[in-house]
Amino acid sequence: MKIYYYTFGCKVNQYETENLKQLFLKRGFDTSDKIIGADVCLVNTCTVTANSDSKCRQFLRKVKKQNPYCILILTGCFPQAFEDAAYEMEECDIITGSSNKTEIPELLDEYLSKRQRIIKIVPHKKGEKFEDMSNTEVKTKTRAYIKIQDGCDQYCSYCIIPYARGHIRSKSLDILKNEIIELSKSGHKEVILVGINLCCYGKDLDNDIRLIDAIEVACGIDGIERVRLGSLEPEMILDEDIKRMARQKKLCPHFHLSLQSGCDRTLKSMNRKYTISEYTELVNKLRENFENCAITTDIMVGFPDETDEDFNQSLEFARKIKFSHAHIFPYSQREGTVAAKRDNQISQSIKEKRARKMTEICKQSEQDFLQKMIGKSVKVLFERESCTEFHQGFSENYTQIKIMRENPLKSLRRTIFCVKIIGYENNYCIGTIIK
Repeated sequence: MKIYYYTFGCKVNQYETENLKQLFLKRGFDTSDKIIGADVCLVNTCTVTANSDSKCRQFLRKVKKQNPYCILILTGCFPQAFEDAAYEMEECDIITGSSNKTEIPELLDEYLSKRQRIIKIVPHKKGEKFEDMSNTEVKTKTRAYIKIQDGCDQYCSYCIIPYARGHIRSKSLDILKNEIIELSKSGHKEVILVGINLCCYGKDLDNDIRLIDAIEVACGIDGIERVRLGSLEPEMILDEDIKRMARQKKLCPHFHLSLQSGCDRTLKSMNRKYTISEYTELVNKLRENFENCAITTDIMVGFPDETDEDFNQSLEFARKIKFSHAHIFPYSQREGTVAAKRDNQISQSIKEKRARKMTEICKQSEQDFLQKMIGKSVKVLFERESCTEFHQGFSENYTQIKIMRENPLKSLRRTIFCVKIIGYENNYCIGTIIK
């Protein structure tokens, strides 16, 4: 039997889908790259926004239209957070949430035996264990994502994720070490540690384990040349951790610090746990300790009751920090959250206008960052070529680098070369390999 996989949302979801793929391959299932012809379609969902849910429903209708007789499996954050809505999706033959994905192969066996619809959404509970998953190889990826943490206890006023993912829980250091060893054996040179709230890693483990301990384990594996971190919460990085991080030469000088707003009043309304002063202090410390340090972020505009003055403060803060890249998005009401119930919602037209202004400021900062890269020599891990003109890859600080492709038949994928930056374009640098 062939299974078609489709993943919505974050890198954690992508990691989990890859794990399911490996579990099914061990059971003799094949992977299909097309909906048509697949016996099973597995959809791993995201529910960060209402638009995510809408896209999921559209995709399910597409699957049933193209392949009406395939077995349809729905899993992930959407059914976990909105169980009643998931029940109503009658086109789905098997439905699970985010806490029991590794059971899906057994549930498919049960369905094939009985041909009766299965819905198994297990509620999250305080103290539940991390659902251990380990990937041995990700053939389609140059860099391997490793999920080391799940759940969130922050309860930001706009976010549904604590309800979709449950409380914080962490992968053990021993299992992490063994997984990275296997990924190294399969040829991966870079691993990226990801989680739902990555900085909370270890809080549920004994012996005062923290994220820095996972970083040190990853950096200690032979064959792994780079360790990169996923999105980080600014208030949870200690000075001691920064010093230990700076001693790890394999750790990439790229930090994605989720900002959301550069205005203290808005941050408080969001139930974020830091101030812009604390955020600035952290950015300065990271830049002091890491050469060629890149700071990227997410910024939300148009949060309920965000005044023009609040937005302008956020705009000026983004200008001051000079992010190397920022993902800008307008606030979207998410059913089930505190912020969605507030009366003082911002009109869509104002949100779009603010998003354009913020994008303009952050785009200029990105261009300034790329310009400052000119003349520097960096190590580039090359990825699979997407055109005959260039080889492309990423430097340690996650700058995309392109070099001319002299031999269209030669691939540089999963190789690292030292490259001198000679120019830049819209969102990448141009370089030449140093012989």
